Amino acid sequence: MAAKKPSACGECHLVLADGVDQCPRHPSSRVSSDWNGYVIIMQPNRSEIAKRLQVELPGKYALKVNIN
Repeated sequence: MAAKKPSACGECHLVLADGVDQCPRHPSSRVSSDWNGYVIIMQPNRSEIAKRLQVELPGKYALKVNIN
C-alpha cells in the first residue's frame, strides 16, 4: 500500500503534517497534494533558498505547489 503524499500550502509552500488539511500560517489558503521538490530550511536568515522562496520561518517546504 502506497503512503499518501502530504499536502502543501499554496501560499507559503509549507509541507503539512499527515492528516493536516489546513495551513496553520495561512488558514484561508488552499492546500494541494500536487507539489514537487522538497527543502528543509533550518536557518532562514542564512539561506539563499529561503530568500528566493521568501521564507522567514524554519520548516519543510515544497519548491512548487500546483493549485487547480
